[in-house]
Amino acid sequence: MDHRYLENIVGRFLAEDIGQGDITSEPIFAPDRRNKAFFVAKDEFIAAGLATIAPTVFKCQNENIVCAGIADGTVVKKGDTLLTAEGPILDLLKAERVALNLVQRLCGIATLTGKFVQIVKDLPVAVVDTRKTTPGLRALEKYAVRVGGGHNHRMSLADGILIKDNHIAACGSIMLAVEKVRGQAPHTLKVEVECENLKQVGECLDCGVEIIMLDNMAIAEMIEAVKLVNGKAILEASGGVGLGNIRVIAETGVNIISVGALTHSAPACDISMRLISA
Repeated sequence: MDHRYLENIVGRFLAEDIGQGDITSEPIFAPDRRNKAFFVAKDEFIAAGLATIAPTVFKCQNENIVCAGIADGTVVKKGDTLLTAEGPILDLLKAERVALNLVQRLCGIATLTGKFVQIVKDLPVAVVDTRKTTPGLRALEKYAVRVGGGHNHRMSLADGILIKDNHIAACGSIMLAVEKVRGQAPHTLKVEVECENLKQVGECLDCGVEIIMLDNMAIAEMIEAVKLVNGKAILEASGGVGLGNIRVIAETGVNIISVGALTHSAPACDISMRLISA
């Protein structure tokens, strides 16, 4: 995680949440009142962001807050202490919600990713995310996918060439779209094309496409695509992937399975902050 980037976005998050000040806490507590705070797990999950992102939130609020959290990837149980922080109570309370919102979201993503990865761990396939992320949180959410054992697809449109159905429809054909892209792209970039049927897979092979995405194909059609490609391109399965069918998709022989649910449907984990006297 790039700490300068993290500090920049966390500063915006804190400004949004604090507004003109905490009009509840400030009349109750003196500015010099110090307390300790603990983050406690209220369920079992994979920790993500407790050692990196949450401490940054507290430090951005007040650099004198002493904070430490458990390592990413740690499997925690209900009642486990996840993070400790000590500093001015007003700053602990101002940072609380932003820190909790972020780590609850990231732990949820890491935990869901871990479930997908566990199902296919004995097969030669990579589970990857998509760009279906929360605006403003993409870098953090994709970080959580890696914590859960998954891999990242494109971070942005500039990270890789992916010719999709709308490109093909508007351009006229896969061959023409690939030709136009290759006329502008650096030789170091691979070309990926989204295919909806075996005919399009054949067109990709004729064009020498390096990565072929099998989009929402039935299992039988995926098996035929694997035979047709026969190792001449990387195969990515995408669309409608869930915990109930990822195993059978992986068994077709595809190399990559992209799962939008990792980031757009992961439930947040339940974490609370408790204060005690310093």
